[in-house]
Parts: sequence; C-alpha cells; structure tokens
Amino acid sequence: MSDVERWCPDALWEISAPLIPPAPVRPQGGGRRRVDDRAVLAAICYLTQAGCSWWKLPEAMFGVTRATAHRRFTEWTKAGLWPALHLAVLQQLQAHGDLDWSRAVIDSIQVRAEKGAI
Repeated sequence: MSDVERWCPDALWEISAPLIPPAPVRPQGGGRRRVDDRAVLAAICYLTQAGCSWWKLPEAMFGVTRATAHRRFTEWTKAGLWPALHLAVLQQLQAHGDLDWSRAVIDSIQVRAEKGAI
C-alpha cells in the first residue's frame, strides 16, 4: 500500500473525487503536468493528522510540493470542498446506520454566544 493509499483510502477517495472542483483550463503550451488530486488530498490529510506545518510536509512521501499542497488547499477551501466533504461523509455514515447522534458535540467555536445571554 502506497502512502497516498494509506492517507487517502479508496473509501475516502470515492466520496471526495466527485466533490473536488475540476482543474482550471490552461492555455495550450508549456508548464508542468498537474499533480494528481488524490496525492494532494493525501498530503493534506497527512498534515491535518500529524498536526505539522506546511514546511514539515515530506515531499518525497506523496510527490507533492509544499507549495502545490498549500495552493490546492486554498483553491479547494474557496470552492467549499471541506464543508461538502464533511456533509458527504455524514450522509454516507447515516446511510450505513453508523451515525450516532447521541454522541454529537457542539463546539463553542461553532455556536456564537450572545452577550448577556443565559
């Protein structure tokens, strides 16, 4: 199993692939080939799980440079990938009966506290 498959398993890729925005159309000519989206997603998953900075991304592990991973992360964030992926995973869990709402947690960052509210 490659590092890409380890950090972005087939089940996650099947959910993610349709949600990832298409690559921008480039004018015909030079330039480098676009790095595989699955490899970039694996690198981003690695960063979030390892809790390290972009500078600590092991480029040889995924074949993705720090700049590419960061640029794609920014593009995907602006396109709304992360909330869409979160919802898709929740829907998948619900469909399989694996979602237990009795164990849900609301983080204080997600719910605004009104001044003077009880």
